[in-house]
Amino acid sequence: MRLSGGVESALHCCVVLTAAAEPVPAARLAELHGVSATYLAKQLQALSRAGLMQSVQGKSGGYVLTRSAAEITVLDVVEAVEGTGPTFVCTEIRQRGPLAQPREACTVPCPIARTMSAADRAWRAALREVSIADLGSAVGEYHADALSRIGAWFRSPQP
Repeated sequence: MRLSGGVESALHCCVVLTAAAEPVPAARLAELHGVSATYLAKQLQALSRAGLMQSVQGKSGGYVLTRSAAEITVLDVVEAVEGTGPTFVCTEIRQRGPLAQPREACTVPCPIARTMSAADRAWRAALREVSIADLGSAVGEYHADALSRIGAWFRSPQP
């Protein structure tokens, strides 16, 4: 399975917003992550539509999380960006070709569909167990003051 780069950007934005004392403009988030503002705007809009972030208008406007980082899961972010559909869609290939099975013979999902469905459930369960707060805490494992440095950078005057 391959997720879009938008998922990575969206997760990073959610994590760094935990370090922000005030709303952060989209352009500032794009600058921090070294991505185009246009590209990031799509991810931020998806997160907003999903109710994970909101855009605050005005001179000191920008994006904020709508609830605590502990209440937002990685799965919430993935589904906001990629959608909630299954990662595998069975097309009933066994009902096609020269040895096609009749529809009546296909009353239960085949082993491939069952396996892929189980994998999808396990993957989603694993992502549901990790919150944005967990990711933020884990950042400290490899860079102790990363989020405090990001918070300071957000507060610094923009060029």
